[in-house]
Amino acid sequence: MIIRKADINDIDSLMMLYKNAKVFMANSGNPHQWADAYPEYSTIKADIVSGVFYVADDNGTIAAGFAMITGEDPTYAIIENGEWLDNSPYATVHRLVGDGKHPGIGKMCLNWCFTRHHNIRVDTHHDNKIMQRILAELNFKECGIIYTRNHSPRIAYQRNDNQ
Repeated sequence: MIIRKADINDIDSLMMLYKNAKVFMANSGNPHQWADAYPEYSTIKADIVSGVFYVADDNGTIAAGFAMITGEDPTYAIIENGEWLDNSPYATVHRLVGDGKHPGIGKMCLNWCFTRHHNIRVDTHHDNKIMQRILAELNFKECGIIYTRNHSPRIAYQRNDNQ
């Protein structure tokens, strides 16, 4: 399996991964994180066109996808009930999705991100226990609460390998 930049031809497979993930999340106690149309086709397309969306490609089959965006994330400008580990330059991982058929794919994707950037921030819904477990296993630190564009609270995490 390789991780590569997504191209526009991957978008239908990615949207199917998100559709299936929403069902899985709802059935596993996390019905609200991606309950609406998020992530929208237009968001994924924009990520791909911007060159910030990556896929885990298993011999031509998309097993996972995620955006890794370097630079300040406006959503992370305000954090409540805590603080970031530091204010050094970071990358943010958003919209991580897996096909449910490749155990450990989330960890693999996040570990790959650390080969590209030493300081990573990520957030997840309070009900997303699976992602919280993955982040804990990868030594991310819970930093506080941020709010998404629709004002929904998320638990914010950071890991900086230079600390």
